[in-house]
Amino acid sequence: MNNLNIDINKIVNLLKQIITIPSISGDEHLLADFLMNWFKKEGFHPQRSDNNIWLSSIVDDSFPVILLNSHMDTVKPVDGWVMDPFIPEIVDGKIYGLGSNDAGGSLVSMIYTFLEVDKWKDRKFNLKLLISAEEENSGKQGITSVLEKIGKLDLAIVGEPTEMNMAVCERGLLVLDCTAYGIAGHVAHRNGVNAVYKAMLDIEKIKNMVFERHSEFLGSVQAEVTQIEGGYQHNVVPDKCRFVVDVRINELYTNEEVVEIFKKELESEVVPRSLRLRSSFIDVSHPMVKKAQQMGIKSFGSNTMSDQALIKAPSIKIGPGDSKRSHKADEYIGIDEIKTGIETYYHLLNNFDWS
Repeated sequence: MNNLNIDINKIVNLLKQIITIPSISGDEHLLADFLMNWFKKEGFHPQRSDNNIWLSSIVDDSFPVILLNSHMDTVKPVDGWVMDPFIPEIVDGKIYGLGSNDAGGSLVSMIYTFLEVDKWKDRKFNLKLLISAEEENSGKQGITSVLEKIGKLDLAIVGEPTEMNMAVCERGLLVLDCTAYGIAGHVAHRNGVNAVYKAMLDIEKIKNMVFERHSEFLGSVQAEVTQIEGGYQHNVVPDKCRFVVDVRINELYTNEEVVEIFKKELESEVVPRSLRLRSSFIDVSHPMVKKAQQMGIKSFGSNTMSDQALIKAPSIKIGPGDSKRSHKADEYIGIDEIKTGIETYYHLLNNFDWS
């Protein structure tokens, strides 16, 4: 059993420094520069591709590999901040600042965990830490651009605010651009085919659509029409009506299957923007899931999406903070939450047995 003595001042100071460096998704280079230098001062040899940074702690090349992953980028600060989003403040044991909760608390907890676990020379796994960019906008210069460079992974632990509950599955995302076609004509002659009416019929089908495969953790596939546009002039029967469908997929369907269901059910043309943001699931018999259960960690299905959607290896999502605080004004993370995060990651990995 390895002992843990947390230097909370060190990790809080690191988070405060991270908050002061703007790292809006797609523009993280200043924070990436800072983190590269920080790790070098700690005696490590970080690698970098674009604004993604990773470190490796290898005991034996034949051992399985566990990845710790969280992201450095944030959304833009919303209106309503009372505090300065880039000047961290500690009030009543809480660190306020943009990205503190999503996902700064997870990030610094994983960094500290990596520093500690690297010291264990008797462990039966190799450990890698990936600090990814462009998570918030699912950018192509984010995690997908570096996974092949990182190499083989046997398990990923993704750090996002989950109140230290463990997501064993996560919804995928499809955005469908749909177009209903009609025939233009003069409204007075009623000699056209109104594409808006045709779209309305398909939208009603979507409203009543039932997906048969029901997930224990995530429930059913969810589809919602979120945008609609049709016609360009009041006296012309519209020959096109475009609408957008946001589809949140459970782990029992592939993205391709869901697209085919929509194409079969709708008269409108259906075009997915991307198929890359897939649902994820880890078998509940996996040794890491079992260990978490033994530690009293609750399993759940996550409706929010993360880089977990882009990792092909088995994965879980767990981290300090509360997802409901994310992307809000005066975002914060509790210092005690960070301590709990470090302790939980540490004990999940301590004497971890793959058998």
